[in-house]
Amino acid sequence: MTTSTRGAAKTPAVLVLEDGRVFRGRAYGAVGATFGEAVFSTGMTGYQETLTDPSYHRQVVVMTAPHVGNTGVNDEDMESKKIWVSGYVVRDPARVPSSWRSKRTLDEELDAQGVVGISGIDTRALTRHLRERGAMRVGIFSGDAVSDEATMLAEVRKAPEMTGADLSAEVATKEAYVVPAIGEKKFTVAAVDLGIKGMTPHRMAERGIEVHVLPATASVEDVYAVDPDGVFFSNGPGDPATADHPVSVMRAVLERGTPLFGICFGNQILGRALGFGTYKLKYGHRGINQPVQDRTTGKVEVTAHNHGFAVDAPTDKVSDTPFGRAEVSHVCLNDNVVEGLQLLDKPAFSVQYHPEAAAGPHDAAYLFDRFVSLMEGQRA
Repeated sequence: MTTSTRGAAKTPAVLVLEDGRVFRGRAYGAVGATFGEAVFSTGMTGYQETLTDPSYHRQVVVMTAPHVGNTGVNDEDMESKKIWVSGYVVRDPARVPSSWRSKRTLDEELDAQGVVGISGIDTRALTRHLRERGAMRVGIFSGDAVSDEATMLAEVRKAPEMTGADLSAEVATKEAYVVPAIGEKKFTVAAVDLGIKGMTPHRMAERGIEVHVLPATASVEDVYAVDPDGVFFSNGPGDPATADHPVSVMRAVLERGTPLFGICFGNQILGRALGFGTYKLKYGHRGINQPVQDRTTGKVEVTAHNHGFAVDAPTDKVSDTPFGRAEVSHVCLNDNVVEGLQLLDKPAFSVQYHPEAAAGPHDAAYLFDRFVSLMEGQRA
């Protein structure tokens, strides 16, 4: 429920967590009510890419950086055609954006797209609360939507939880489309869109790959109708335990031995396809400053993350799977969470983070080259 109202910055707003914690501030963006899962993002820049990342569907994002909106909004940095977050929480919004690329303020963009937000609250206290108690349901209320705390809390607790949510088809493309190779075409890749970010096929196109982006509902026949040299499974929102269809498609790809690469949700799909379980993290990894070690090289990368679920695979041994031996290739150095998988007997690998990283960092861009190498090896 939203109503577009300029001058919202003077309108009182209330944030209510499902455990009863309440924060009071001012409306930011649209005025009304919104619900979702409260999560925090540690990036100090790249807020426009965060807002338009389909993986944030049905989540209320708390920005840990205190000053947000200082470069405004432009028309080039969108990762998709719209803002996907269900709500936005900032401490000190910029009063006037300062960038030659800015077309409008962040407040105006949120308002235009009906995204309810709140500003002027202690986001450090809110982040500490979520770190201690975990991601949870939340509501933001402003304008006429504000009522007594008991009523607002009851509305929050009626909202659906993220566990068990099947969301990828809600954000994926409905029709297939093609991103042409930049320069000479070297390979064709079928990319299953589970919530793909615009920069991902662009990174492949830069390497001479023609990318056929397919809906989340694409069948095995749809995938191989484009005669792919490789198959890609994208990032996306929701609980991977619900993704039975993408798992079945991936297993068929693995059986054929086609080079395969997965990112984020795609990593969880590969985990399930190999027989591993998945589980919900307490508060997840989000932002553009997460340390990950590539165990195949020993290299430590600063990486961009957005995931609330993880693969439950052993990090201390090689595992036997229906498709041969598999190992954990990457781990998060903060908590040892699985951040990548690779098969040792077939050309397939995945990572839990985002090597396309439009807002940076670019430490992991080599993974697209690794995918190219798999396709070159298969062709040879």
